[in-house]
Amino acid sequence: MKARVGSSFAFCLASLVPAMAAELVDQAYVRSLAAPGKTVLAVEYYDGQGGIAERKGFASTGGFKAVSPTDFRIDAKTVIHLYGIEPCDGNLVNRRENFSGTCAEYAQKGLETLLQSPKVIFCRAFVSEANAPVQDATCYGYYNYPGSLDTVDMFEEQLVSTGTHRIARKPDGTPARKDLQEAEKIGRGGYGMWADPRVKAQAQ
Repeated sequence: MKARVGSSFAFCLASLVPAMAAELVDQAYVRSLAAPGKTVLAVEYYDGQGGIAERKGFASTGGFKAVSPTDFRIDAKTVIHLYGIEPCDGNLVNRRENFSGTCAEYAQKGLETLLQSPKVIFCRAFVSEANAPVQDATCYGYYNYPGSLDTVDMFEEQLVSTGTHRIARKPDGTPARKDLQEAEKIGRGGYGMWADPRVKAQAQ
């Protein structure tokens, strides 16, 4: 959780974001947002009761770019922060992927890969984030390759299950995103960062 978030807001967000993530997205709706030749990004902002308080839409012919392991820019003034996940600490080696470098570099590479080809990026955030320069959210990507792939996937789930990221921890040591525990279990099977014994040791 970023330092700018106060304790009462952090409590609301910590309970709201996993609940929004656990609720199935309307995949037909997400697919309907696609536009030829553009990557469309839609953000829904929820109130404390789970209702939609505001929606914002963006479109880019060049796509949206990662600016950190967990953040990507949607316009000149606004960055989306994928809530509740983080890179590992220090360095890692993954021989299968021919990667050797920092955990942050590896995690950002994972996010950049997800951002390369979605037709639509659909995000959910708390309404208090609506005008913030850095907005905590959970996001989904719609990917379509005719004849081979047509899917809507949660960004955080994909990143954690492939081992580019792990679940962040709250100050009391509990996971910030319990809804991602099954995804992390997959990643810990030896994917991504978890292929390096030093990373496994961090989580003991």
